[in-house]
Amino acid sequence: MDQIVRRESKIVMCGDVQIGGGAPVLVQSMTNTFTKDVKSTVNQILELEEAGCEIIRVAVADMEDAESIKEIKKQIHIPLVADIHFDYKLALKSIENGIDKLRINPGNIGSIERVQKIVEQAKPRNIPIRIGVNAGSIHKKILEKYNGQPTSIGMVESALEHVRILEDLDYDNIVLSMKGTDIKMTIDAYRIMAKKVNYPLHLGITHAGTLFEGSIRSAIGVGSLLVDGIGDTMRISLTDDPKEEVKVAREILKSLELRNFGIKYIICPTCGRTKIQLIELSKKIQEGLKDVHKPITVAIMGCAVNGPGEARQSDIGIAGGSGEALLFKKGEIIKKIKEEDIVKVLLKEIDKM
Repeated sequence: MDQIVRRESKIVMCGDVQIGGGAPVLVQSMTNTFTKDVKSTVNQILELEEAGCEIIRVAVADMEDAESIKEIKKQIHIPLVADIHFDYKLALKSIENGIDKLRINPGNIGSIERVQKIVEQAKPRNIPIRIGVNAGSIHKKILEKYNGQPTSIGMVESALEHVRILEDLDYDNIVLSMKGTDIKMTIDAYRIMAKKVNYPLHLGITHAGTLFEGSIRSAIGVGSLLVDGIGDTMRISLTDDPKEEVKVAREILKSLELRNFGIKYIICPTCGRTKIQLIELSKKIQEGLKDVHKPITVAIMGCAVNGPGEARQSDIGIAGGSGEALLFKKGEIIKKIKEEDIVKVLLKEIDKM
């Protein structure tokens, strides 16, 4: 595919992980445990690490949550973000306990003196702040400006108000997000913001839904922005196990060749020309390769019409016939395989690569 040209953004460090400045687009998720339940929270984060999560956010709803950060940090291996609303004291306690990044909107926490206290503690520790504006949290005066309705430009203006508060305090260690449930509004907001600032942008479609519809909605919204070269971190917000968020995010990045997360598949949808049990074969092949992380493309095609052509775009693949299949490598036919041997032979050939 044609190479995607990434938008240039400033470098922001989240713990020891680089955001922006040409770094790979990072996969983020959020725990759904009570943060004060340290054991459950740590266990979920470790599971997410194994799934490929690279930054994790936890809700900090009270002081007990903030106090728990110290112990959580000791037991995990990826940067930890504190999600805070309104209470600057929770931000200060989170900083004290070793948080790697804050998600807090400075315009929502009261006086400028409170914001200044956060900045004074965050700045020497190089702790970034993500300003996160949702369509449902646009400032009232901006909503009134646009007839009481959330708009893409309204989200941008609201985010920039928060930015100015921090910049006036000589603080620019900032990441921005402007998420909405309306996909087009969200895309437009990010496109506008991308031209106005060089801060890294965190992507997502908020409250996207359960696994099926949420994955589709997120792939459209986040994927459109990534194709534009916009985005430095991303979270797929699903009403499901957070590991599914990571799985979907990684697949989007892999599909756009923005990250190399292992095997990429080209699989025929089947039709009346297919004379092998391609659906079952595909499931067995993918199951057999689920723990293989080689950067290769595997084609699983149903017939000789599209099969050889698509298989030539892959590193290895099969094209089905009547009770058999042709094995391809780099566009060259290697041999014929009996249908009952396809899975075994293909997995063996991939293992040798």
